[in-house]
Amino acid sequence: MLTQEKVNQAKAILKEFKIDCWITFTRESALNGDPTLPFLTNGDVTWHSMFIITSSGNTYAIVGQYDKKSVEDLGAYDEVIGYVEGIRSHFIETIRKINPSSIAANYSKGSEICDGLTHGMYLTLFEFLSEAGYENLLIPAEKIISALRQRKTAAEIKLIKEAIVKAESILDDAARFIKPGVTEKEIADFMKEKVRQQHLDLAWDEKTCPSVFTGPDHAGAHYHPTERVVRPGHVLNIDFGVKFNHYCSDLQRTFYILKKGETRAPEPVQKGFDTIVQSIELARLALKSGVMGVEVDKIARQHIGKSGYAEFPHGLGHQVGRFAHDGTALLGPAWEKYAQKPFQLIEKGMVFTIEPRLTVEGYGVATVEEMVLVGDQGSEFISHPQTTLWLIDS
Repeated sequence: MLTQEKVNQAKAILKEFKIDCWITFTRESALNGDPTLPFLTNGDVTWHSMFIITSSGNTYAIVGQYDKKSVEDLGAYDEVIGYVEGIRSHFIETIRKINPSSIAANYSKGSEICDGLTHGMYLTLFEFLSEAGYENLLIPAEKIISALRQRKTAAEIKLIKEAIVKAESILDDAARFIKPGVTEKEIADFMKEKVRQQHLDLAWDEKTCPSVFTGPDHAGAHYHPTERVVRPGHVLNIDFGVKFNHYCSDLQRTFYILKKGETRAPEPVQKGFDTIVQSIELARLALKSGVMGVEVDKIARQHIGKSGYAEFPHGLGHQVGRFAHDGTALLGPAWEKYAQKPFQLIEKGMVFTIEPRLTVEGYGVATVEEMVLVGDQGSEFISHPQTTLWLIDS
């Protein structure tokens, strides 16, 4: 089971980082859950709940009585304690039994993925630890959570690949549906219907998944599909992904709508598309274990700039996993909004998108988004890369 796989992985990570104890503390997770919780259990919890993993290999769960049986069924925890009146005494007894010299909890200034402990829950945890005499041992769990999310197991990679194949199939269907006269919204609705027919979930909010942009002067990335009509001479792009068994894909594809009499895209469109494909390949070749994301971003960014285009206004790529935007390490520039994410070292098992973009004046935006897996020797495509501009006959 995937939960057992990730809990066992967490034990090794704690040992690697020489951290004695890691606590995930949450409540009413359906309302305001910790992003890490799905790795530790397979459903929501109601009352104050703790999942405790130690570097010695011992694991504990302290949950409300009604959640106890479902957590026990996971087979991931050595001891599952169910309570009725309150969690405090059970936690204090457990932490004293563990007697750690360091305690990691899920808070972070720089990574939203690692910042699942609300301020109120932090205060509660600190209060419990103070009563037990361990309050001075509290440290952020960012290193643990980042490694757990980023180092994909074989089961996780398999699920991501399946999500990619399903998304690619729907993009193929969309390519046959696109024609002059349809709107961005009609293309998006067609794709959403395919998702429903296959009993899949969208990889992010349905308002912007898929995103469809046609022609020049469109609304731009992260905006919902509109009534804007597809016309000959437009560059059209789609940003789309699905979630399959809790794991996501995230892809972008670029099309050109042929004008009457055209058999190929105009030179400016073809050059823009080719520049994107080249920059993706250069980035993929540079993406290796031990480098920083900022270095990979720089390579693609410089290639696009040297080819005569403006700098793209976002990072080159993000990790993908249970969320379309996942993990801490980022392929991005040294901008304030990205904090320390671009300076994290790349590791084997990370799954990234590579998604540069550029504007082809008078036609639209060319952008392709591929997914790659970091391995022992470098990175390999796990999506089927778009190397040819998709032409739509008028």
